[in-house]
Amino acid sequence: MPFIVEPQTMHFAAPLALQSGAAIADYELRYETYGKLNAARSNAVLVCHALNASHHVTGMYAGDDKSQGWWANMIGPGKPVDTNRFFVIGVNNLGSCFGSTGPMSPNPATGEVYGADFPVLTVEDWVAAQARLVEALGITQLAAVMGGSLGGMQALSWTLQYPERVRHAVGVASAPNLSAENIAFNEVARRAISTDPDFHGGDFYRHGVVPARGLRIARMLAHITYLSDDVMSRRFGRELRSAVAHSTNGYRFSTQDIEFQIESYLRHQGDKFSTFFDANTYLLITRALDYFDPAAAHGGDLTQTLARTQARFLLVSFSTDWRFPPARSREIVKALLENRRPVSYAEIDAPHGHDAFLLDDARYLGVVRAYFDRIDGGGA
Repeated sequence: MPFIVEPQTMHFAAPLALQSGAAIADYELRYETYGKLNAARSNAVLVCHALNASHHVTGMYAGDDKSQGWWANMIGPGKPVDTNRFFVIGVNNLGSCFGSTGPMSPNPATGEVYGADFPVLTVEDWVAAQARLVEALGITQLAAVMGGSLGGMQALSWTLQYPERVRHAVGVASAPNLSAENIAFNEVARRAISTDPDFHGGDFYRHGVVPARGLRIARMLAHITYLSDDVMSRRFGRELRSAVAHSTNGYRFSTQDIEFQIESYLRHQGDKFSTFFDANTYLLITRALDYFDPAAAHGGDLTQTLARTQARFLLVSFSTDWRFPPARSREIVKALLENRRPVSYAEIDAPHGHDAFLLDDARYLGVVRAYFDRIDGGGA
């Protein structure tokens, strides 16, 4: 049964030093909490979101029957991460477009919208901002940090930046850095946005327009990488839309119309995305994804990098995820084992591709439930 939640905002006046050498002050973070913090303040779980998600992890907003959060199958009363036992925090990252300070926000130094002048951010910057929020909530150590995809990268970074403040880290469908192929996909998406005539160098707000065409293409490209070939074949195959006028071999041989169901689906996703996501935020977040590579400071040696971790780990991957394939999770597992760190690993044979981390799979949800059952009560 969905429960009612309410977003909150926390203001931070003190400057946050960023990895780029810049700093940002007078910023806000939007967040939500679920469940109750226990007397020992030991049952808090921080959930880190992926590229286009937000602080709204689970629950419903009053008067809105469509507001159930993006990980509602995972988190809530009686769910694998049970909010009857855990105090869960969902936070919208700095630079996002869902309530936290970002490119659409006014720059307090100028009074103008940040736009393209918003500072470059990294995963490490997000984690530093999250750590301030967690501390302001009176929590000195988290029972767990968890996330999928980009969220899993943040969970990993927590164990490196604040090793003593995390007891458990849960990373799902994630990786220790992006492959060259992933960086290439991100670059094509960014070029689609930045070359849109309505982008105006990132200052499109002043022109009263949105680079919708670029956002649509970026989303269509990204969405292809979230699905497996098996899923696309099963859901769409080579089916034509019912409205297509059939001719020789069933095709109209048009270069303009949407004829295949998969085309219609991708265009629908792109159209929808362009109405709510900020173009500068998309550029910002995908760059942060590209930059994340904690092992770079150790000559690419992930084992040496993870030597500073103190947390226990749960890592989950999916067999058909070619965006973040199981081999990438196994790299983390291997490095942790070489450091004699406690790690549990599950590789789920699922057909859904990268999006599997958001979907209902009894084996996957069961693994997470069993893991959180073990850490309930603040124990190791």
